[in-house]
Amino acid sequence: MKRYYYDLHIHSALSPCCDDDCTPNNILGMASLSGLDIVALTDHNSCKNCPAFFEASEDFPIIPVAGMELTTSEDIHVVCLFEKLCDAMDFDRFVDCHRQKIQNNTKIFGNQLIFDKDENVIATEEFLLSCSSNISIDDVQDIVGKAGGVAFPSHIDREANGIISILGTVPESIGCSLVEISNYENAVEYRQKYGLFGYEFISNSDSHSLGQIKDKEFYFELDSDGILDKDGVRHALFEKLRNMARGIK
Repeated sequence: MKRYYYDLHIHSALSPCCDDDCTPNNILGMASLSGLDIVALTDHNSCKNCPAFFEASEDFPIIPVAGMELTTSEDIHVVCLFEKLCDAMDFDRFVDCHRQKIQNNTKIFGNQLIFDKDENVIATEEFLLSCSSNISIDDVQDIVGKAGGVAFPSHIDREANGIISILGTVPESIGCSLVEISNYENAVEYRQKYGLFGYEFISNSDSHSLGQIKDKEFYFELDSDGILDKDGVRHALFEKLRNMARGIK
């Protein structure tokens, strides 16, 4: 078994609330300096910077993961991760058909920038990405699972867009035993207060600026015997995440 330090919730400048210097290259560079091994790019309701993220990762010792922070119809944030980039881009197209299309006002909400691997802005997202979709939290696991991914509620200990602040608990109906908690020191309290004894907790930075990417702290122990490349480690990671989401120790 080998330790892989992770951050599975990072935003790029495609997210309207994120700094413009959060390019795929800059994120990878900061993550590398922070000692991270596995990093997921999870912009609001879009995966459109993931191709550049994967291409740029070839120049860094980082294992990239394509993802999205989905906003459900209940206004709950859910991290959705995909083992394969192509599956993430298929999911991106699906969500694009199921989210509200409100024109972005860059003076109020900020830019929504799409990059190539060399940090050139190749496009901008016209519609505000922080709006909710019409996808219910009860349907996320089935939809993401069929798309080849793993999903879990974001930052359950926050009032803004946290599943507990909106629904009062983490319902069994969502079909997931994996949750993200912003401050891991809250895990014991939340486990007891909301009866989350069968749940796995993970913590990520949810960074919206380069300075918010934390030094390595949280890790997964993965069986790396015979694994020689990034694809192999990513596959081992997703086997781990799928078991955690299913409540399998």
